[in-house]
Amino acid sequence: MTTNSSPQLWLYDTTLRDGTQREGLSVSIEDKLRIAKRLDQLGIPFIEGGWPGANPKDVQFFWQLQEDPLKQAEIVAFCSTRRPNTTAATEPMLQDILAAGTRWVTIFGKSWDLHVTTGLKTTLEENLAMICDTIEYLRSQGRRIIYDAEHWFDGYKHNRDYALQTLEAAIASGAEWLVLCDTNGGTLPHEISQIVQDVNGHLSLVISQEPMTKDDGQRTIPKIGIHTHNDSEMAVANAIAAVMAGAKMVQGTINGYGERCGNANLCSLIPNLQLKAGYSCITEDQLTQLTEASRFVSEVVNLAPDEHAPFVGRSAFAHKGGIHVSAVERNPLTYEHIQPEQVGNSRRIVISEQSGLSNVLAKARSFGIELDQQKAEAREILQRLKDLESEGFQFEAAEASFVLLMHEALGGRQQFFEVKGFQVHCDLIEGKETSNALATVKVAVDGKNILEVAEGNGPVAALDAALRKALVNFYPQIATFDLTDYKVRILNGHTGTAAKTRVLVESGNGRQRWTTVGVSTNILAASYQAVVEGLEYGLLLHSQAEAALKASS
Repeated sequence: MTTNSSPQLWLYDTTLRDGTQREGLSVSIEDKLRIAKRLDQLGIPFIEGGWPGANPKDVQFFWQLQEDPLKQAEIVAFCSTRRPNTTAATEPMLQDILAAGTRWVTIFGKSWDLHVTTGLKTTLEENLAMICDTIEYLRSQGRRIIYDAEHWFDGYKHNRDYALQTLEAAIASGAEWLVLCDTNGGTLPHEISQIVQDVNGHLSLVISQEPMTKDDGQRTIPKIGIHTHNDSEMAVANAIAAVMAGAKMVQGTINGYGERCGNANLCSLIPNLQLKAGYSCITEDQLTQLTEASRFVSEVVNLAPDEHAPFVGRSAFAHKGGIHVSAVERNPLTYEHIQPEQVGNSRRIVISEQSGLSNVLAKARSFGIELDQQKAEAREILQRLKDLESEGFQFEAAEASFVLLMHEALGGRQQFFEVKGFQVHCDLIEGKETSNALATVKVAVDGKNILEVAEGNGPVAALDAALRKALVNFYPQIATFDLTDYKVRILNGHTGTAAKTRVLVESGNGRQRWTTVGVSTNILAASYQAVVEGLEYGLLLHSQAEAALKASS
């Protein structure tokens, strides 16, 4: 927990620039604006918006933020140093940077002599001039500068003296931050720590030896930052090592998005640095928004969230083994390194064939079912669970089906309807990717038999439509239910077409989502089980909500 005396760290988010370089990730202007505003709410001090002029989208993004500024964050424009053998004042791309209207600009320059001579095809002296001229020009236009030393660690290891000269050039030109970049992501934490310490020591010596001038009273001594990539699975560890060695700014992205293997994941860095290392990054209230922010960004960029991500993943505080669950029920510290609520996450008890009685009791409690005084029934539920999982069911991914199983074992499963039979007919049309399907279902509700027919673009869609059509007059709330996801897995493929199939169906009502499971050697029968239980569980939720409303009125 941070205190008023906790050392301050400055967070710099580059999701909207470096993060969008991830393969398969694409965002619109509206997406970028939504993410920027969410990061602003999270308390990120610096948000890198992109490279103005590199594409029309980034130009419009910065223009729109001029019209509707962020509340507390500094939006930062990103650009390279000027080209060789030109001048910054005549460089067109720097005019686009100025037009973006940001107070802060991040300029990246070459630290590795290999990149200077091979990539830029210029001299080492000209590269230093490019750094100086660019920063001096932007400073003359009223901008404050963050200097990203690209390929810093590789450059340092290859030619330490020259790499340090590039930083000295940035200091002399007025950069306020010097960010050391592990651009290739190949450096290890012990190297990061040693090099950052060396840089801090060298720069302190350089600054102390400079002659006094009349402007020294207004001069800001540059601070060190760190920017790491994850090519060696070391981005978070490397960033923490740099902070421990004296870095004051940490650059990264939400969910670790970025080119190749990604960037340092701010969703891991923030809680590690704040809760474990004692640094002040954001407020405690903002920290509780971290899980929601992570999921918000993954939703906007249309990438599935990593369920097993540390701190913010759905499984980050999930407990499956019976011994673990029993211990956590007594004291969460036994298997949780922090309180999940500190980062806006929550504890989950997972039900599976590896469960013990404590799993069943805890899971039942989370759904408002008290089994502590009904140990015999709880053991029956546990045995039924293990038997079904041995047949291929998977209740950790289908908690709604497990709730129905518990109600049935306790003799309280409400029978909203009974499916007496169904038929599905498919027409495969040559040359078309989809098929027409026709489903007929016979359902009994309150002793009345209903026969309905419906079409769909596949057998499961047709079956779902026919069931809804048969039931909606009795249960109008079914009109609000949606089938939101459908997954099929072959469990024993070696048996060929006789293989057993597991179907997971996710349903929702606009406020909640739930998943049900079906298993059979017949894929339609497995789908039928899952679809029917999805409707049944939705009706159960509705009846419980109505009962709670009546009780409160």
